[in-house]
Amino acid sequence: MTDTVTPGVPAMSQRSTRRLPRLPASLLAALYLGLCTLPLALSLMTDASPHDPLERLAAGLGMVGLAGMAVQFVTSGRFEVVSGRLGIDKIMAFHKLAAWWILLAIVLHPLAYVAPTWLEDPNLGAERLVAYLTRPHYRSGVIAWAALVLLVLSSAFRNRLPWRYDVWRGTHLVLGTVATAGGLHHAMSTGRFAARGPLETYWLLIAATIIAVLSILYGYRWLNLHRRPWRLRSVTRRADRLWELDIQPAEDTPPLDYHAGQFVWMTEGGRRFPLFDHPFSIADSPTRPGLSLIIKEVGDFTRGIGNLQPGTPIGIDGPYGEFALEAHPGEAVLLVAGGVGIAPIIGMLRDLIARRDKRPIRLAYAVGTPSNFACLEEIAAAHAALELKVLLISEDSPPGFEGAVGRLDHARLNDLLDGIEPRSCVALMCGPGGMVSAVSDTLLDLGLPMKNVVYERFDYAGGASSRQDRRRSLAFGGVAALLAAALSLYYFVS
Repeated sequence: MTDTVTPGVPAMSQRSTRRLPRLPASLLAALYLGLCTLPLALSLMTDASPHDPLERLAAGLGMVGLAGMAVQFVTSGRFEVVSGRLGIDKIMAFHKLAAWWILLAIVLHPLAYVAPTWLEDPNLGAERLVAYLTRPHYRSGVIAWAALVLLVLSSAFRNRLPWRYDVWRGTHLVLGTVATAGGLHHAMSTGRFAARGPLETYWLLIAATIIAVLSILYGYRWLNLHRRPWRLRSVTRRADRLWELDIQPAEDTPPLDYHAGQFVWMTEGGRRFPLFDHPFSIADSPTRPGLSLIIKEVGDFTRGIGNLQPGTPIGIDGPYGEFALEAHPGEAVLLVAGGVGIAPIIGMLRDLIARRDKRPIRLAYAVGTPSNFACLEEIAAAHAALELKVLLISEDSPPGFEGAVGRLDHARLNDLLDGIEPRSCVALMCGPGGMVSAVSDTLLDLGLPMKNVVYERFDYAGGASSRQDRRRSLAFGGVAALLAAALSLYYFVS
């Protein structure tokens, strides 16, 4: 970064005053359950209920699944009203898990309809299922059913598909739109409850909301990317295949009101369209004009990031997320970075320097090989402004490397936190999934409260999960269980 804030600049008056939105996750869960189960309640206001309980359950599965499909449009990490309250890690985990129970509901929807007939006469039940799948009257529902299956499976196996990321994203958008539009048409044209009354109004409102969401994402935001452009000032190599972009707003573009550690969606050049953008953490302090991004060459888009020329138009959409010290107060701060996860961590460090923060600060920075370390001179200089203790650790030990070798284990983290009361310390961590999970559990063993261990992954390839992940999965499973309970009550209603 060409003009990083220095310790001697008291820039507090320039600091962002935007408050990070905070709402209890339980309230968002209740809202989700309400949106998904409301069509069940509305259907009971009609006199068209199927007489057979299994057929009523089939209708309920379709309605809950369709409502859940609609909600997926706003749990994709693109709306601060959701991601800013839960964090990108939590919201993406929920988005992926919810896709599976939505798929289960939609797959079971036609099977439950034919179940009463199949139980009496399997051959007749099979004929009825074939009729559902082939008659023109049900065609929009079949298209929605197939699109949803392809959507979820292509997402689950994305890393194994020979597709560019932007091709997959485009396919994901098309399949999601087709599945939801087909499902809404099916519900209003063949559904037993939506021919009239409040349920029809509900589906029309859902359709209008989805159109509004898509218009905001791919209309309004596309317009802003061109109406309010940013410009690339410089590209600086920070480590092996690791580049820092200094990006400044154009003359008529307002500055970005963000907190250190948040992320933006970024596009460049003539590809300034939301379908082609990518999420990158802000590696900067809001006290400095413009913003900085640290990006590693790891994929289709980032492979040529070091070749971008100064003056290139840049599209910036954001900020997003709650990965920021303002959202997680503590009397001491532990920053943990793994590889390119240094991006938001160095941004927080720069901000702490700019504010001359008086708290004890600890920084653990782990890489695979020493050539991957970035911003070491800046980290070393931070000791002059902060009460800072740093641990640099590499998995490899080439000749001449004098730092720690190995991994961030219990002993090393315990030593780093020496003199700090664990229960009053907040840890913010960004890195690969395996490292994040292991270090998160170790910090809990060292006495940090779970609410004080905050992390974001830069990959979602799966692998080991932390105790915090498992608790989150149980909470998400509780949401699914409540949906199942609502469907059970619907099944037994008279």
